[in-house]
Amino acid sequence: MDRQNLASSSSPRGGTMVHPSPQQDAWINTYRNLISRWQYLPPSHQSAIPISISRVNQVDAGRLDIEMSAMLKEQLVKVFSLMKPGMLFQYEAELDAFLEFLIWRFSIWVDKPTPGNALMNLRYRDERASEIRGKVRTGLEGPGLTLAQKLWYCIATVGGQYIWARLQSFSAFRRWGDSEQRSLARGVWLLMQRVEGIYKAASFSNLLLFLYTGRYRNLIERALRARLVYGSPNMNRAVSFEYMNRQLVWNEFSELLLLLLPLLNSASVKSLLRPFSKDKSSDSSVDEALCLICQGTPSIPFVAIPCQHRYCYYCLQTRCSAAPSFRCPRCGDPVAAMQRHGGLVSNISQIQ
Repeated sequence: MDRQNLASSSSPRGGTMVHPSPQQDAWINTYRNLISRWQYLPPSHQSAIPISISRVNQVDAGRLDIEMSAMLKEQLVKVFSLMKPGMLFQYEAELDAFLEFLIWRFSIWVDKPTPGNALMNLRYRDERASEIRGKVRTGLEGPGLTLAQKLWYCIATVGGQYIWARLQSFSAFRRWGDSEQRSLARGVWLLMQRVEGIYKAASFSNLLLFLYTGRYRNLIERALRARLVYGSPNMNRAVSFEYMNRQLVWNEFSELLLLLLPLLNSASVKSLLRPFSKDKSSDSSVDEALCLICQGTPSIPFVAIPCQHRYCYYCLQTRCSAAPSFRCPRCGDPVAAMQRHGGLVSNISQIQ
């Protein structure tokens, strides 16, 4: 509807009052009815914009949290480097639990994302909330985790992993698996193996559901209904393009080196580049006395024919048997036969 027509219908012009047409009255009444009905609808019936959180970002956030915990552990171990060797190894489970508790305390407990989630622009949202607070704009709104969810998250991630690690180390140290068939220790060990198998199967099923729906990376998040959503609709790139270009150049250069290094180590390339080498003294009498294949003094010295370069018998025989067109690594000439140093000549056909 044109606003000017509405204004002209409600304000006098030239001393005369212009009344709205019946069609305009129908549009105005319909609009007012729809607005009143929408305002009285509960927020749960208002259609929220569906969102799709990148699965790669969620997995990368978990990996970044693991790397952050490993970095903190490395720095903490350096503090105790002057203490008795092996002493910190006995309390490795307690150290891991302490670091996980610190990350939980200063991130999830205070309604902040973990370091990995913060880098991926993710945060936890309580999916059990029946209503979305605030105006629906991007579909990312929603309350954070409740106090009970935070506590259960800490108990499951910190306490559960610590207790399980301690049980595994204690059972391995006590050799529960090698005890008698009907003993209590054997039964507890079999129960632990069964629980571990069930947990792995459930984790695999959850992974398939995560790849299909994009929700809940692990069983803990699914049990607590703690979903990862974007913290902000817009995310600025934290890494400059100059740094990214440098990384791409070094990556391509390293791949080129991995492709060319095997070619540069071949004997034919070495023999091709030998005339252009500046160091002419490499073929000295000391180098001539060494076997170029094993880089050692020949135990049973044999010489290659016709170049007369000395090698170990087993080194030269193995290479000539494997490749009939074997070339001398020192000069690149084909080896037609081999001869004991100061003995008779053996043909390649006799070697094979």
